[in-house]
Amino acid sequence: MKTVLLSSLCKVFKSEEPNATEFTSFSSLKNENFSFQVAYLPETKEETHPEIKINSDLADDITVYFVRNISAGKNTRKDFDSFHYSEKIKEFPDLLQPIDEKFRLKKDNWYSFWIEYKPTRDVTGEHKIEVQITADGETQTKVFTLNILNHRLPKQELLFTNWFHNDCICTYYNVDIFSDEYWTIVERYIKNAAERGINMLLTPVFTPPLDTAVGGERPTVQLVDVTKNNGVYSFDFTNFRRYVNICLRNGIEAFEISHFFTQWGAKHAPKIVATVDGKEKKIFGWKTNSTGKEYKEFLTAFSVAFKKEVEETGIKDRCWLHVSDEPSGDQIRKYKAAAKILRELFEDFNMLDALSDIRYYRNGLIKTPVCGEGEADIFRAEVKDFWTYYCCTQVNDNLPNRMFAQPSVRNRVLGVLLYKYDAKGFLQWGHNFWYSQYSKHPIDPFKVTDAGGNFPAGDSFVVYPGKGGKPLNSLRHIVFADAFQDLRALRLLESLTSREYVLKLIEKDLDIPLTFKTYPHEQSWLLNLRKTINEEIAK
Repeated sequence: MKTVLLSSLCKVFKSEEPNATEFTSFSSLKNENFSFQVAYLPETKEETHPEIKINSDLADDITVYFVRNISAGKNTRKDFDSFHYSEKIKEFPDLLQPIDEKFRLKKDNWYSFWIEYKPTRDVTGEHKIEVQITADGETQTKVFTLNILNHRLPKQELLFTNWFHNDCICTYYNVDIFSDEYWTIVERYIKNAAERGINMLLTPVFTPPLDTAVGGERPTVQLVDVTKNNGVYSFDFTNFRRYVNICLRNGIEAFEISHFFTQWGAKHAPKIVATVDGKEKKIFGWKTNSTGKEYKEFLTAFSVAFKKEVEETGIKDRCWLHVSDEPSGDQIRKYKAAAKILRELFEDFNMLDALSDIRYYRNGLIKTPVCGEGEADIFRAEVKDFWTYYCCTQVNDNLPNRMFAQPSVRNRVLGVLLYKYDAKGFLQWGHNFWYSQYSKHPIDPFKVTDAGGNFPAGDSFVVYPGKGGKPLNSLRHIVFADAFQDLRALRLLESLTSREYVLKLIEKDLDIPLTFKTYPHEQSWLLNLRKTINEEIAK
């Protein structure tokens, strides 16, 4: 057998020997998760099932995963740049599979084991981590040294939302919304999301009108029960309050209230179900004029009840409202009318929307625009509180993203860039979107990773549905979380020195300024930068 220690930034492909310097030591802060890999090549039997053992005083806080290859389907879009792996590669290392599940590995193929340290104790100093691999009568041991510094990462101040799709959970696990099984499973997923840096969660007061075909429907997941008797609305927030409490006890700090108008132009109302004079029915949806009298009367009644609810539960200032997702330039008039309704009803609430036409902000239609990364420099120059996002379209100009076919550097560099741009928030739409585009049908995320051939593989989810209602992480999810740990480390160093000092450190020896489109592509640059940050913190 052959074994090689690698950083978490490597992707190990079956047919290629890893082309990277062996990664044998690094440093971390004492409340920081840390990952590395052991690449493995079986060379004797046609199939083998290796045994992995960890010898270390940190062993109780270490988990080992097998990095399972997953089919990519659609690799990327036609306008993709050169900072991708070859289009010929049809499967990528992605799923972090617990090693207690059976797997048999084929001779002369490269594989990887992912070693993650998640501290639960206050430990510092140098620690040896021995990874022992035994197969076919042979044992090899690789030793990694982790130096844990006597400093702690500060709290993550940046708000990060990765859209959480409750209906996908219900569909995949075949559970009813708000059943006991639902609440058990959804809490596991929320806990896992929060552990990986997500601190703001999409909260479906009504079924989110997102990625839905015009005239189509997604399963009803509205948290607020609506009743209309004799023309008068009333609202029950029992499920909303339970959802909020689950979020709060698992580390979620902000609530992204689902959009009050349909995607791409705010033309209609979202699907809203109510009990009307004793009978349940859909009262709003695709046939509803978003700015019509009937829906405005409903929103007026809802706003009174909602404001009372969030004030009583103490989360008002942590709630963020949406008008409509990704309106384009020719939809500004309809968006303006819809936004006016919300501003009048929720005057002192936080509001944000993903949009990349600066005119929406210049015309005062949105307090907090969330622009695509490609427009970051335009928005950063004008917007007080800068937010950005990426989705399936950010596959060119070297923009950071997390697709299967993109190197992990492109994923993790986001943390450094968010620091330089002093971003207040980041948004990505697909935490667990296990449907086809437009939510026309469910997919099996272990087999379909491109939303039914419509998005680049990896765009629509970063977690897989594990057995027993337990989420399984992708390596992209962990690398993304590492980006936010980098951001927090930079904030710590700034508190010990100054922002000017840290910015100079980041761009030291660079020929051109760091931007979303221009940054070094080498793993060594990003690893050396983090190493330097840690050294500066230690000093």
